[in-house]
Amino acid sequence: MFSSDKDNALLAMIRNGGEMSGGQKLQLIVQLSVPSILAQLTTIMMFYIDASMVGSLGARASASIGIVESTTWLFGGLTSAAALGFSVQVAHFIGANDFGKARDVFRQGLMATALFTLLLTAVCVAIAGPLPRWLGGGADICGDATAYFTIYCLALPVYQIGILSSSMLKCSGNMRVPSMVSILMCLLDVVFNYFLIYETRPVTLLGVSMTMPGAGMGVPGAALGTALAYAVTGVMLVWFATVKSPELSLKGEKWTFAPMWNYLRNAAKVSLPMGAQYMMMSGAQIVSTIIVAPLGNIAIAANTLAITAESLCYMPGYGIGDAATTLVGQSIGAGRAQLARSFAYRTVFMGMGVMAFMGAVMYIFAPEMIGVMTPDEQVRLLGAQSLRIEAFAEPMFAAAIVTYSVCLGAGDTLLPACMNLASMWLVRLTLAAYLAPTYGLLGVWTAMAVELTFRGTIFLVRLFSGKWMKKGFNNMGS
Repeated sequence: MFSSDKDNALLAMIRNGGEMSGGQKLQLIVQLSVPSILAQLTTIMMFYIDASMVGSLGARASASIGIVESTTWLFGGLTSAAALGFSVQVAHFIGANDFGKARDVFRQGLMATALFTLLLTAVCVAIAGPLPRWLGGGADICGDATAYFTIYCLALPVYQIGILSSSMLKCSGNMRVPSMVSILMCLLDVVFNYFLIYETRPVTLLGVSMTMPGAGMGVPGAALGTALAYAVTGVMLVWFATVKSPELSLKGEKWTFAPMWNYLRNAAKVSLPMGAQYMMMSGAQIVSTIIVAPLGNIAIAANTLAITAESLCYMPGYGIGDAATTLVGQSIGAGRAQLARSFAYRTVFMGMGVMAFMGAVMYIFAPEMIGVMTPDEQVRLLGAQSLRIEAFAEPMFAAAIVTYSVCLGAGDTLLPACMNLASMWLVRLTLAAYLAPTYGLLGVWTAMAVELTFRGTIFLVRLFSGKWMKKGFNNMGS
């Protein structure tokens, strides 16, 4: 069903001015979305598995990761912002059938993001020691939290390589390779974690008793296992993008290390607002962690596991968003405003439908989703209650996710970033700080559900205004 030849033929219709029927548009959206959804889900499954393995060690181990998790999102988000500043340009150039410029942008992206990530890694390592204390973590979890964060920091360069290469491939229309590599990363993470987290122990497999070796590293083992999975798959992605991709291959290309300032400036126009957004959004998550921390280790653990479980529901929205970024970006690159608008509307409504279904699933199976990750009954009960509050906001969360991806494909990042920030800081955190002292963790998640509904509403207003598209064509002309 999901043929790369069909994808390439339909994408070529965008670039070459071919008229597309409603069925062809839907087919292309589905064929680009499904591999990306699978990639997103397998990535989240990796964190889900990490949480389950660590959760089996108890609430304290889960809290050790939970206290620094929002900060890892911050630095991971900055690497994504750096990559997308270049990949959006690639989508526009491929849409315009200018593959030479697309490869030039890719080459500049590799060099610029490498320098950026080395600096970011140095900053991360410098703050790793005091960070858990800054976030309100108790002495009983600070040691493991610092070790986990340090290992994560050292893995950022290989994470950046993978993110950049994956983003480039997606914007060229190749969703399959990133999807398959994500599945492999999940499998490798399970294997590495299994041997690194637990001690050497007797196990019974298919009725056969054996001794399973293990490093017994606990929480740091989870970070190291994930880092090794990143390293293997990051190298694979950059190899495919630079050697095998028909649109992006740098094989035989003349390399120059001289900066091409026009591409760097255009990347900065996209990346800086996104980077600022990621910093402020992750800063908001850190503040949220500080609000939750006084509620105790049970609340910290329940919050961490509920966030992981909920991500299984919203990641399909991000998968559809990836398709939206590619299709809108290439449509604008080809100068086809009506087609860009059509893809935007169709992807947003598809995302809302899919996540409404996922929200219903999450509401029904909330206890099981949390229970898989922890044997602690208190954590399970509190986490499930939190998920059921959030379930009602999933359709509007989808509206925000996919509309933001539409804006990203057009290169419209400044105002959407401000919309995300205003919603998070002025609505969610204000309401969470007000409700948490009285209603505990459930008050924090109620604030989250209210905020996501508000955010989805303002993004739908942005979508139907059409201003994102005008911004995209203005960027093409600059």
